[in-house]
Amino acid sequence: MIEFLSLKDVNAAYADELKAACARVIDSGWYIQGKELEQFETEFAAACGAEFCFGVANGLDALTLTLRAWKILGKLNVGDEVIVPANTYIASILAVTENGLIPVLVEPDESLNISPALIKAAIGPKTKAIIPVHLYGQLADMPAIMSIAKDHGLLVLEDSAQAHGASIDGKIAGSWGDASGFSFYPGKNLGALGDAGAITTNDPELARVVKALRNYGSHEKYKNIFQGVNSRLDEIQAAMLSVKLKYLSEDIQKRRAIAELYMTGINNNLIQLPLSKEVSPLNLQSHVWHLFVVRSEKRDQLQKHLAASGIQTLIHYPIPPHKQQAYKDWNEMSFPVTEAIHEQVLSLPIGPTMSLDDAAKVISACNSFNGNG
Repeated sequence: MIEFLSLKDVNAAYADELKAACARVIDSGWYIQGKELEQFETEFAAACGAEFCFGVANGLDALTLTLRAWKILGKLNVGDEVIVPANTYIASILAVTENGLIPVLVEPDESLNISPALIKAAIGPKTKAIIPVHLYGQLADMPAIMSIAKDHGLLVLEDSAQAHGASIDGKIAGSWGDASGFSFYPGKNLGALGDAGAITTNDPELARVVKALRNYGSHEKYKNIFQGVNSRLDEIQAAMLSVKLKYLSEDIQKRRAIAELYMTGINNNLIQLPLSKEVSPLNLQSHVWHLFVVRSEKRDQLQKHLAASGIQTLIHYPIPPHKQQAYKDWNEMSFPVTEAIHEQVLSLPIGPTMSLDDAAKVISACNSFNGNG
């Protein structure tokens, strides 16, 4: 069986260092907001090309707290509109509605990331921010999006949950927008051994507020200047993330090697390969391949065919946000491109511990698919 992603194998590669990091924290007697968190925040900020980084409990909190901080700073108000991709994971939208803001859903372009042209068309008098999601590990068209934001005076919050290390022209996810939210969910390219997240920004005013918000709204113990929450990245997870951050670039290169094999080897008219945003689909050096997502009008049959060949696949994601019960008032809305994507996408196995032989088996199974499960 070729697993979609074996977290056990991924973490086994760093097992000794992870155990040593965990033991170091245990022996320190300091488990919340200590030296390990400070070290990771410094390292991750540098890796992203950002001035500030604040560890939080998870990726959703990273987005939610950033929007909340902008409300405190008077840059957003309840009822303001935020442009978000229609085909994102629901967390991107939950952060908006949690803050009393109005999501404006926008369809993707052929890269499956949000379309800059449609962002521009969606801007209205209440629009105050854009949340571009770097889906599957490929940056949205940030040069175009930042230009639009500048022209219209809009805030930009990158959802970088799937894009650790992704870049355009050397500028890395987490340094493009006014702020960025990251997830370190265990299956991410940089994954913790539990829930974890971070906010990056170059804005000292925003940094001051989010640093307090994650800690009950407090800068100083027992003095609360905001109505905050408890959303702190703990010392053990920070220590483990520092270990794994050292190997992120190497792991990305391993993912790129698998992706290139897939891009060159899969040749089946029933399977549409992902389109990287670059002119050539093999110019993959800005894409970090958190997921390798193909499309097929016979997706369910393809998944069954691959399963019969001993290959595990997943669907990211089967139901678009506007069709979820959580947003039942939106269920009659129509986003045909997004709906087609959610009916057709299938994620193939990819990861830093996957062998080239396993990749060859996936390619062979894909090429033998004839439309039957």
